[in-house]
Amino acid sequence: MEIREIFASNLRQYRQTRGLSQEELAHQAELDRTYISALERCVYAASIDVVGKLAAVLEIEPADLLAASEKGQKAD
Repeated sequence: MEIREIFASNLRQYRQTRGLSQEELAHQAELDRTYISALERCVYAASIDVVGKLAAVLEIEPADLLAASEKGQKAD
């Protein structure tokens, strides 16, 4: 699995776990909702600054958004 796919999957999982809609996450991170959607669909790659903003809103470490799960996902 590529890093962009890992990021997209983790972003969606953490967002849903926190009970946030894409719109709520975007608002709190001062981003556009369509950008969040595009990130979750692997349309765009997030900059390091965006990873930091999203992690802050989700109350996680930025590295958590990039970490492959222990279920066999590995970054290519």
